[in-house]
Amino acid sequence: MTQKFFGTDGIRGRANAFPMTADIALKVAMAGAIALKRGRKGKQTNRAVIGKDTRLSCYMLEQAMTAGFLSMGIEVILTGPIPTPGISMLTRSLRADLGVMISASHNGFEDNGIKLFGADGYKLEDSMEAEIEALLREGDLSAHLAAPDALGKASRLDDCLGRYSEFVKQSFPKNLSLDGLKVVVDCANGAAYRVAPQTLWELEAEVIAIGVAPNGRNINDGCGATDTTDLQKAVLEHKADVGIALDGDADRLIMVDEAGRKIDGDQLMAALAVALQEKGQLEDDTVVATVMSNLGLERFLGSKGIALHRTAVGDRYVSEAMRKGGYNLGGEQSGHIVLSDYSTTGDGLLAALQLLAVLKQKGQKASVALNCFTPAPQILKNVRYQTGKPMELPEVQSAIKTAEARLVGSGRLLVRPSGTETLIRVMAEGDNHSLIEDVVDDVCGVIERAAKTA
Repeated sequence: MTQKFFGTDGIRGRANAFPMTADIALKVAMAGAIALKRGRKGKQTNRAVIGKDTRLSCYMLEQAMTAGFLSMGIEVILTGPIPTPGISMLTRSLRADLGVMISASHNGFEDNGIKLFGADGYKLEDSMEAEIEALLREGDLSAHLAAPDALGKASRLDDCLGRYSEFVKQSFPKNLSLDGLKVVVDCANGAAYRVAPQTLWELEAEVIAIGVAPNGRNINDGCGATDTTDLQKAVLEHKADVGIALDGDADRLIMVDEAGRKIDGDQLMAALAVALQEKGQLEDDTVVATVMSNLGLERFLGSKGIALHRTAVGDRYVSEAMRKGGYNLGGEQSGHIVLSDYSTTGDGLLAALQLLAVLKQKGQKASVALNCFTPAPQILKNVRYQTGKPMELPEVQSAIKTAEARLVGSGRLLVRPSGTETLIRVMAEGDNHSLIEDVVDDVCGVIERAAKTA
């Protein structure tokens, strides 16, 4: 095994193919247990929490990882389907040493992934991932197996969704309810299909739930944060005040206003930033976002005296920058929103509650309160490739430099490989829509031709 396992968001791949096989999942658990015991330096290491979304392959990977941990003497607590931020929260509240979320997030059911959290509820540090990688390459981990009388035990936590629901509700203003709001929530047939509608109902909203009939194969299938078509239709059909779209593991949030218009993560961060600033609660008047966030967000925040700190793409990099700088709001255009006053990771339901609170407190429609700025024209296209590293080819690098030169003073270009799929993402933005469209098409064309001959 010479390939790299960990990407920007844990380990991910096609289900039942390397690295998403039962064998690898077993060894990831074993290697994680070994790394934990080394890091604890003689202190007791005894507990891992395993959650999952609703993919068919989750059963296989859950059982394999459970066996791996038990074989190393680690107790396992199983939650069943639960949002990723629920695992982050439970890892802390149950005093577990490691949290595991089995999910490929917004991808289709054919894919799956393994996300690991440390005892502090943050995604596992790079150094720990590197140690697990090294152990996986060793192959044979049998020398570390526990003795027969020291094997671990597995149990199910029946009230895990209740615990998570109470956790997110605690973030909602105590003197406020959602009474009078009609909300459509699309749970993407994923991990939040039970807990999101129930939580909104308990806060007194009138709830219309869609995407709540998972069958193992329909997660993110034409629904949720990656496809809001059905949600937009439902908001109009039911004359709802707002729509909420979560992705498969519910760590992303996209919203829809009462007119059926989609509201992305940049607009949602802008609304939250202003609300926090008005209360004097926006730390250092700074928001953390990635290089993918729209130029319009940066300009809007600047007009409010709020700085935008940009990071590499990936909510883990947003969280790291927030921790380092002491900031309490960050996220991605794709809908990962991190509110560190409450949570250590992106949480779609928690963020939705904060934004619904803004609607109630301001007494404004979603089209007003959640649409803060006019985005700068931005075009993003993906180029899929089979093998190799097209980004490193001379003709691709030359095309990128030429495109950047065309945009000097009027826009910006970002070309990057996906951290979870064999895609190269090409994004350009600026005030001249025709120019950025030409630039993106030119760069994509060069990459496509280079990928075919590489």
